[in-house]
Amino acid sequence: MKTYIIRRSLQSIVVFCAILVIIFSMLWLTGNPAEVLLPVDADQEAIDALSKEMGFDQPLYIQFGYYLFGNPHQGTGGLIRGDFGISSNHEIDALELVLSHFPNTITLAVCAVCIAVILSIPLGVLSATFRNTWIDYSSSVCAMFGQSMPNFWFGLLLILFFAVWWKVLPTSGYEDWTYLILPSATAGIYATARITRMVRSQMLDVLEMDYVRTARSKGLIEYVVIIYHALKNASIPIVTLIGLELGILLGGTVVTETIFSFPGVGYLVVDAIATQDFPVVQAAVALLSLSFVFVNLFVDILYAWLDPRISYS
Repeated sequence: MKTYIIRRSLQSIVVFCAILVIIFSMLWLTGNPAEVLLPVDADQEAIDALSKEMGFDQPLYIQFGYYLFGNPHQGTGGLIRGDFGISSNHEIDALELVLSHFPNTITLAVCAVCIAVILSIPLGVLSATFRNTWIDYSSSVCAMFGQSMPNFWFGLLLILFFAVWWKVLPTSGYEDWTYLILPSATAGIYATARITRMVRSQMLDVLEMDYVRTARSKGLIEYVVIIYHALKNASIPIVTLIGLELGILLGGTVVTETIFSFPGVGYLVVDAIATQDFPVVQAAVALLSLSFVFVNLFVDILYAWLDPRISYS
């Protein structure tokens, strides 16, 4: 077990290092960053001066070293010290700004996953247990609706019904738990559909196994057979998908946060991209990527609790 955790941790470090290379490369996707930072009418002399001042005239491998260990031209300590530079919009440390918004994104993602799990697991279990009945067909229709409906359109519909017409929930911002209901439902609708289909598929396979028939032949109550024998043994791919959905939601709530003006990292990144605030964008992407890596590592370790037969050797 310890060997497995160490090995997976090392693999996660390699993955995160690859992500850092991609994040650094993002800065050059639009060309010379100095041209982007300066006004459109800036002449070549001004561009060259800013490039020299910021170190953009150095070879890429030297700039990557600056990115990791600090840039003397910009006075930053580098990613190793958690120093991404100063936000040009807010004039504070970029990582500090992102961290101040990160708890809101975590709260939104966790609430969305909780909604997805609470809805999808009962729907998937019922769909598999009552296969080819109206319950199964209704569950399949709901899952198809959830995967087909774009979340931005679903979010607008929720605002129209619950905020504009019925006036029972707020439309934007974040002051108390009521502000989480509509964004969480919007972000969780796609995850609900995917998890429902996964639960149904896995339960159909497990319900045909010999140990399930044996449990029924012993006279066990049906819900005991379904929950303690079938669902637990079908949980490995389900937990994997739930962890994946949580990681996706941590970095993929940009549209939802923008629709509801929710003060999370996604909303902050959209504003930073629009104003070319590169330190904030890089800090946000690095933090969200690290969170995704940690979620996957946690899910892998969780397998041992769910299925003791799994070998980590």
